[in-house]
Amino acid sequence: MVAKYQRILLKLSGEILREGEDAFHRPHLAAVAESIAEVRRAGVEVAVVVGGGNLLRGRDHSAGRVQADVDQIGMLATVLNVGMLCFALEEAGLGVQVYSPRAIAPVTRSFDRREAVAALDRGEIVLLGGGTGNPFFSTDSAAALRAIELECSAVLKGTMVDGVYDKDPHQHPDAQRFDRLSFDEVLRRDLRVMDQTAFALCRDHDMTVVVFDYRDPSALVAVVEGRLSGTVVSAG
Repeated sequence: MVAKYQRILLKLSGEILREGEDAFHRPHLAAVAESIAEVRRAGVEVAVVVGGGNLLRGRDHSAGRVQADVDQIGMLATVLNVGMLCFALEEAGLGVQVYSPRAIAPVTRSFDRREAVAALDRGEIVLLGGGTGNPFFSTDSAAALRAIELECSAVLKGTMVDGVYDKDPHQHPDAQRFDRLSFDEVLRRDLRVMDQTAFALCRDHDMTVVVFDYRDPSALVAVVEGRLSGTVVSAG
């Protein structure tokens, strides 16, 4: 494999780990771990942020509740996800370091940028749970923030769709998919690549974002090799 990126931040949708009522489907976890292992064997350094949608979607539980409280529970869901992914990665033979904004011993250590960079340099996988540690910020924002802090080459956003569309492809059969977009085009078209905070961070720090379908985990390898682009969002 000839890798296109030296260091990536993989933003993984929590729904990728679910199968029916099984929030942590072992075959899905194993497939994700193996795809990361294959990318790592190619010399790519990998940090991972996982959403919590397989366990909790805040918007489904926000009615009549304080959003800050719901968000805190959502952040705990992402810690559970990186803990389970850690098991799968270790079973695949990889070294792993798990961080969250505040330590949740013995599952996570308190995030330290220099420590996490050193772990990446050693070839370990860095898992990042707990979002930013603050309510009102999504895991997209956490992914953008950590990618910038860890000096990644790109944010690779693995989702349940194969890229960015001009409207919801699940509701509109005539939705148009984009191969490439500039940050300015995303703003002008008001496209939902990421939440606005995350997108602004990526734009301001010239952080390329690739949105691709991760329901087949082998797609990660194809993206890293440049064989599958998904939708690439960049400065121009």
